[in-house]
Amino acid sequence: MAAEAKTTPAVPDLPPLSRREFLNYAWLASLGFVFVVGFGGTAYFFAFPRFKAGEFGGVFPLGKAGDVLPKPNDPPVHNQAGKFWLANINGLIVALYDVCVHLGCLYEWQAVSGRFECPCHGSKYNRDGSYVEGPAPRSLDRMAISFVANGQPVAATDAQANPLPVPEGEVQVLVDTGKIVQGDPHG
Repeated sequence: MAAEAKTTPAVPDLPPLSRREFLNYAWLASLGFVFVVGFGGTAYFFAFPRFKAGEFGGVFPLGKAGDVLPKPNDPPVHNQAGKFWLANINGLIVALYDVCVHLGCLYEWQAVSGRFECPCHGSKYNRDGSYVEGPAPRSLDRMAISFVANGQPVAATDAQANPLPVPEGEVQVLVDTGKIVQGDPHG
C-alpha cells in the first residue's frame, strides 16, 4: 500500500473586518484602558496613604518639652487634633489615644475623681491609662512618643509605648499618632 498523503483540513477564510466591527473593538479597548488606568491609579493612592505632620495618622511635633508637657501634679493635656491625651505620671510622660476601648466613645479627664471616665458606659481608667472598672476589655491604647534635640532622636518609647522620662535639656516632643499600641487586657 502506498503511503497516503495526509491532508490537513483547510482553515476557512475569515470575512474581512468591517468598519463597524473595528470601531466597536476600538471603543471597547479604550473603555478597558480607561478602567484599568483609573482603577490602578486609585488603588495606588489608597495603598500608600500620605500623612502630613500635624494631622492624625502622622507625627505631631508639639514643641519644647518644658512648654507643652504637663507637670507631675497637673491634669492631663488633651490634643484634639491629634486625638490623644498627654499625662505626667511622677515625671514619666505617656500619650493616650482619646477613644475608649469599649465602644469608641470619647472619654474625659475628671478632676474630682482624678481619673479618666467614659461618660457613655462608665469605664474608668487611671492617669496612666490602666483599667479601673467598667465594661472596657482592656486599658487605654497608647501612642509612641519621642524626644528630639537638634534633629537627632534623644529618647523614644519602647514597643509597648510605656511611660517615658523626659530627657534633660532643650528637647522637642513628637507624638506618632500612626503608632497606636493596644492596652493590656484585664481580668
